[in-house]
Amino acid sequence: MNLFYIGAGFVGTCSAVISADSGHNVLLYDIDLNRIKRLSSNDRQEIESCIYEDGLADMLVRHQDRIDFTADYQKVEEFLDICDGIFLCLPTPEIGETGESNLSYYTDAAQKLAHSLVMRNTGTQKKYVVIINKSTVPIDMVDKTAEILNAAGVKNYGIVSNPEFLVEGKAIEGSLRPDRVVIGAWKQQDFDIMRKIYQRFYDSPTVEYIEVNPKEAAAGKLLANYILFSKLALTFDVIGRTCETFTKLGFENIRKVLTTDPRIGTWGMYNSLYAGGSCFIKDARSLYYQLQTAGQEANLVNEVYLANRRQFNTFMGRAQKEAGFVWKDKIVALIGLAFKRDTNDIRNSPSIDIANFLKEQEVKKVQVYDPAAMDNFKLVFPENAQFTYFSHEFDTVKNADVIIIATDWPQFRGLADAMIREFGYTPLIMDGRRILQHRYKDLHEAGFTIIAVGGPLMKSAQLSTD
Repeated sequence: MNLFYIGAGFVGTCSAVISADSGHNVLLYDIDLNRIKRLSSNDRQEIESCIYEDGLADMLVRHQDRIDFTADYQKVEEFLDICDGIFLCLPTPEIGETGESNLSYYTDAAQKLAHSLVMRNTGTQKKYVVIINKSTVPIDMVDKTAEILNAAGVKNYGIVSNPEFLVEGKAIEGSLRPDRVVIGAWKQQDFDIMRKIYQRFYDSPTVEYIEVNPKEAAAGKLLANYILFSKLALTFDVIGRTCETFTKLGFENIRKVLTTDPRIGTWGMYNSLYAGGSCFIKDARSLYYQLQTAGQEANLVNEVYLANRRQFNTFMGRAQKEAGFVWKDKIVALIGLAFKRDTNDIRNSPSIDIANFLKEQEVKKVQVYDPAAMDNFKLVFPENAQFTYFSHEFDTVKNADVIIIATDWPQFRGLADAMIREFGYTPLIMDGRRILQHRYKDLHEAGFTIIAVGGPLMKSAQLSTD
């Protein structure tokens, strides 16, 4: 089939390459010419500098004969004559902290697309096409999309909701072996087309292929992300806080007691200084806004968002409150910039808030490192007299007064050995991911003071507070 994707971001690119892998002919459009050049370069390093996702670069190179990238809209209009399905993969960021989604990217693209669809097949619109929404949008957006298309005179079309449930860092693996594929449509004709697009999954005995209506599909995406977000907030704000408050409680041991109950499960039962990324916060806030706008109480939904923010503020405040640490004029090592491991995505990364906090506290210097996300972080915090970027975590932590670990890259687990063996001093360690928990005892005995999420202060008499 001939498939067109609008938006070459994380969702659009990963979804498009899976369609190419399924044997479809794919055109992917984005207005960012630099992004298009990098993704279509057939150079793995260039591709990964744009989207760092395990397996993506290899698949793009392997399927270059079936996937084409363009920033030329004339090429798009030509492709629409033969197009079977159009995937809308556009950003819908939150407006400020209101919960309302900024739909301008979506509506602008839909309006432009509508004008082009009217002109397809020399104006006859004889070929049927489905418009497939993969963007996370309000529940009633299917109605508004239809209004845009109908107002422009588009005919012979269907609208489908096909939310993505990809996990960054594991998106290609998850796309090839999904737990479920959710299709929301009003017409059997649209379900039939989607079955052809996703034939490999429709026929798979290991994939739940779910057909519902478009509003149910959209609501399912928002609710799924809220439930996952709420489990993280529960771990942070209740389980972790309990372990921080009472002595002789090991977070990992408490976790084992809880997760061996199959009703509780293991997902999300890891402590962190913040749940970032592009989905959980935005989608929970969107659900809250939609319920509030409809006249419903949504206090529990909002409390999850507040608990996540409270977790960050509590963690950063512990340095002064519990250890008497004064930030002004200190050297800080900030280890980890991506919102999670295995990605270069810094959207809602705690490191952005940490960096802003450090600037407000007038620290002397911030020494920064991340294996994948430094180029993106430099766009927000350029290298200057205060911010210095390093090429390895070991070099980054040297001479620092405090070391903040903000991302769960597995290689950071080796920092303990270097600090114990090579340091002649003992900076404050703030472990926002419990990545060094296997060495807390050794570090503490070596004279380090440790503040870790999910644990009480481990204070050394050697800590300087001046």
